[in-house]
Amino acid sequence: MPIRSGTWVSSNYSKYGTSIEETNGMFCYGEMRFEGPETTIEYHVVSYDEEKKHACISLRQAEILEELANDEKLRNTESGIKPSEEILEVMPIFHPEFGRFMLEATPGAPFNLTWKDLLSVERNMKLRRVIAKQHMAATEAPITLPSFPMLGTKGVFTHPPCTADGSKSRSQFLPDEVINPHIRFPTLAANIRSRRGKKVAINMPVFYDDNTPRPFNDPTVDYDRHLYPEDDDVRNGAAKEGHIYMDAMGFGMGCCCLQITFQAKNIVEARTLYDQLCPLGPIMLALTAASPIFKGFLADVDVRWNVISQAVDDRTDEERGLKPLKNNRFVIPKSRYDSVSTYISQDPRLRPEYNDLDLVIDKDIKKRLMDNGMDEHLATHFAHLFIRDPLVIFQETLDESPADGSDHFENIQSTNWQHMRFKPPPPGGKIGWRVEFRVMEIQMTDYENAAFAIFIVLLTRAILSYGLNFYIPISKVDENMATAHHRDAVLTEKFWFRKNLFPPRKPTNGTGTPAPSRPASPGPVEKEYCLMTIDEIMNGSTDEFVGLIPLIESYLNTVNVDVVTRCELAGYLSLVSKRASGGLQTGASWIREFVRSHPDYKKDSAVSQSINYDLIKVIEKLGNGEGLLDEKLCGRLLGRARP
Repeated sequence: MPIRSGTWVSSNYSKYGTSIEETNGMFCYGEMRFEGPETTIEYHVVSYDEEKKHACISLRQAEILEELANDEKLRNTESGIKPSEEILEVMPIFHPEFGRFMLEATPGAPFNLTWKDLLSVERNMKLRRVIAKQHMAATEAPITLPSFPMLGTKGVFTHPPCTADGSKSRSQFLPDEVINPHIRFPTLAANIRSRRGKKVAINMPVFYDDNTPRPFNDPTVDYDRHLYPEDDDVRNGAAKEGHIYMDAMGFGMGCCCLQITFQAKNIVEARTLYDQLCPLGPIMLALTAASPIFKGFLADVDVRWNVISQAVDDRTDEERGLKPLKNNRFVIPKSRYDSVSTYISQDPRLRPEYNDLDLVIDKDIKKRLMDNGMDEHLATHFAHLFIRDPLVIFQETLDESPADGSDHFENIQSTNWQHMRFKPPPPGGKIGWRVEFRVMEIQMTDYENAAFAIFIVLLTRAILSYGLNFYIPISKVDENMATAHHRDAVLTEKFWFRKNLFPPRKPTNGTGTPAPSRPASPGPVEKEYCLMTIDEIMNGSTDEFVGLIPLIESYLNTVNVDVVTRCELAGYLSLVSKRASGGLQTGASWIREFVRSHPDYKKDSAVSQSINYDLIKVIEKLGNGEGLLDEKLCGRLLGRARP
């Protein structure tokens, strides 16, 4: 299967890799259109029992999507072909997700490259939330939160109630009913477990409060269950001391996130954005932290990333290096869901020292790609992705020719969930080269989500306009990803970051004319980066590092932006700046403080049903705008109240 996937890449690479021209602000290859970014929002659907004061996840995804599909106005949406001036009239599109309690919403058309469209991002997000709510039951609501706090707790956390005894996940905690019933999703869960040879083992460190038992041994684990052979996992040490233990794909793929997809003008620009945004991933993960609760316990981490990484880790004991290779081909250092492992651009600034991991690749696939004209960096990237087995194959596509579609390629590509994704043009469409920034946590309000989306968009414009260079060794990006998980990392930790972002100035002969000279030899890579706080990275430091937000402001000074637009953009940038400096709390810090100050909290790390009910109610209130005028409620989260 990887060879067949590689055949599609090699046969289509030359078709889309060259001869792309720019036309009137839109970028075209034949009939392809290259437009602005697309923001993907994911929701949890919650259901309230007002009598019992419970907030559960609703398993009515299919019914809600059917209601949305039957909406005449939504059904007539012509995604992606209406002009940008009508962006607010283009209805959003709703999609199913892995969790039966989740919805995904995208704009009806990608945003264009105008300031008007950029400022419509928040309004479009609000529109999506309103439409979703209109198609739900009166007791239901959409919320934007990375992880539902009570997912997998002992007791009732789903509506309707279900029992955790299903054969697909074989989880002690999650019933199979929480999985979208489309055959792809339960098959994914079953195949990950089957390929691994045991259930996934997710362990998040518990937050030790005053009355938390020491040592902490997850009290929800049933060591005496004997329904399936995998029940032996916990008796063999799968649940770690001092950790919250989870055992199913749904704990990870049941998380929501904020994803931004950029359409580039050509493959060169797409590869540049992929590389330059890669070191930003861990920084933005820490800055958007909003996941301090898992399975009803406060965790000593603030983000969801490692939960998802462990939730889809299908590597066998041999591939994890726990046993000698016998039945498998490779020892693979990372899960399928992890940080990027190699840069891909042909940028001359990409020094070999930056790709410093001992990368595992399929050498046969790399050779085949290079024999068909692909350069080494990109061939290495795909040869690394294709060390994985496909997780789901539909029988009707087994004999499909690579020339007929990209299903086999996407079987590998779409189940390598790295923090950046490089997306070739799909066959037969009008979509060009895209880059997906996947790392950010979803925020509780549309204002926050819009602020971080707009920040990333403006940063990409500054990168391309100034030729900025964010390269650091990939191993340091991995270190930063680990650091980003720490509690309050945005304030207490330092991250590796490049010291000088600008291209070197050409020497002059005193008259302003560049003087002829040999290119300067690059110095040691270790001199190019240092440890910085996120405040320094975002807002600059007293020494020579300018900061990303001042860079964006400098870029805005060079383009034609009217005063009203500039003021609105300043509000979004201010939120990001204050999150970085500690002037405003991250979502994780705000949620942790809410729980610890709740009158029912016993300082034992446990989040009760009553605490969860009050928390979800407040999050819904913030999300729909009702709580934004309450300075006491959201002052430390958002700053000045938003109408």
